[in-house]
Order: sequence, then C-alpha cells, then structure tokens
Amino acid sequence: MESIQFKPNELVSIDRPKTNSKVFAHTRWDTIPVAAATLHCAYFFGMFYLFPRVPLWVMLILGFIYAVSISWNINGISHNFIHNPYFRSPLLNRLFSIMESITVGFGQVFYECIHMQHHKGNADRPDDHGDTIDWISIYKHGHDGEAEHPLKYTFGSFFREDPKTVFKELKRKHSREAFWGVFELACFVTTFVILGILNWHYICFLLPFWYFGHCLSYLNGYYRHYGGNPDEPIAWGVSTYGKLYNWTWFYNGYHAEHHFRPKVHWTRMQALRDQIVDQQRRAGVRVIKVPHALGFLDSDLPAADLRQKQRELHSEPAA
Repeated sequence: MESIQFKPNELVSIDRPKTNSKVFAHTRWDTIPVAAATLHCAYFFGMFYLFPRVPLWVMLILGFIYAVSISWNINGISHNFIHNPYFRSPLLNRLFSIMESITVGFGQVFYECIHMQHHKGNADRPDDHGDTIDWISIYKHGHDGEAEHPLKYTFGSFFREDPKTVFKELKRKHSREAFWGVFELACFVTTFVILGILNWHYICFLLPFWYFGHCLSYLNGYYRHYGGNPDEPIAWGVSTYGKLYNWTWFYNGYHAEHHFRPKVHWTRMQALRDQIVDQQRRAGVRVIKVPHALGFLDSDLPAADLRQKQRELHSEPAA
C-alpha cells in the first residue's frame, strides 16, 4: 500500500501568523498561553503557601489539579512554545523556558530535544535490533509490533527517561543548549530541594502528584498515537476535535495535523485541517471523540488483528 500522494492542486500552504507586536514573535494570541503559564507558576508556589494553612482534603484536591495541570502545560503551553517560541526576544524566551522548567519540574531544553527526536521517528516501530528512532515511541517496549500496554507505558515511561542520552545529543548539536539544559534541571531540582528544606512534609506531599502529573502526560501522549499509522505521514498522529478540549489545551487535539506539519502555529490548526481533510479521510486518519488522556474510553479502539492486517498491507510490495 502506497503512501497518500498529494496532487499539485492539493499542496498544503498555511500562512504563518504575523504581528507588529514588539513583544510577541507570531501573534498576540500567544498572550493567552503565556498568561496561563504565569498563573500555573503562581499556582505551584501557592500550594506551598497554603499547605500549612488549609485542611489536608483541600490540599489533596489542589494536588490532583496540579498533576492534571502538568500534563495540560506540557502538552499545550510548553509544546507549542518549543515549536514556535512566543517572544521576539531570546532573553524572554529563555526566562519563560526556565519558569516552565520550575513549574512542571522538567527541563524545557531537555524536553525539546526529546520531542524533536519524537518527530524524527513519529512513534516508529522497532527495527530488527529492537531500536526506535523515537525515544518515547509507544511501540518501543511493545511486542510483535504492537504498542506497549497503556498502563505500563503511562506509569513506567517516567523511569525510562535518560538524561545522559539527551545531554549527549544536545552537546553534539550545540554545547550552549546543553549548558542551558543542565541549568534548567538544576533550577527545578534546587527549587524542590529548597521547598523540602523549608517544609519536608510538603515535599513528601508534592512528589507523588508531580510524578502522577508526568504519568498523565505520557497517557496523553499514548493515545495521541495509539491506532495511528507509523507508515503513513499524514496519519502518524491521532486527532480529537472537541472544542472545549482544544480551546483549553491550545489545539493539542489536532495531533495528526501537527505531526504532518509540526511548525504550523496552534492558531492555524483548523485551517490546516480544512486543507487536508480529504487526504486524511483517504489515508484513514484516526479520530477519537474524547480528549487524548481519556482515549481508553473511546468506543472504537482498534483491535490488534486489524492493526496487524494494516501492517501486512503496508509491507506488501507495490504491484
């Protein structure tokens, strides 16, 4: 089965947003994710302030919200930022990256490196040696060409993160970025250590929610590719088009579109889909009705035998 070919009159052309703002690089609409990230940072430190002042049951609710918001930030705000930095000023972009690293407890430069490797492999299946180009591919630790079990991927991927490999890749590309990557890690670790020194009960409370938040991010990532087609560029990702989800998660739902054209700004995702919707249908792009993190609730999860049949079709030589 051949990949979907675009006819000359079907070539994709999406204008990048332009602005005369002296602050924002692309559009003033980026004020929204920047403001959301700032509020998220304030929420992070606000939990520390509230911990000795409110009942435990209130803190448990706030902790759960923080966990969900880690995934929301990584997959919405931070994700869009690494593809299209919000500011004209390199200094503002650097400061924003450091703030994000502290807020979600994960270095943004390291995240960018991992994510760009993800786009190189696009959730590829293991080769004959069991390796994948995409370090976080859902197939990397699966069996017989199948995706790994969602629970194992969700709760185990956090412990598979390999900072040494990421650092080596950063250093190979640009030693300056490797420095900033380590600096961001040091910033968030130092922040957590200081919070622990000031109140060790609080850090013991925070860490499980921090871990759970990153697990939720992996869960989100799992269903952004589960049922997608690693052999068809336009169908690499899985999309979901609920308006509320996409408005609040900054169009994270348009994931098939994003993998097809990663540099398209989040405010242009609907325009991109409008251009390629016919080709997506021909390629069988998977669309789910629920937000990605709730993908396990979708009523049309692809069966293993159907996915095997699709792989066999793609492996057949063209006539």
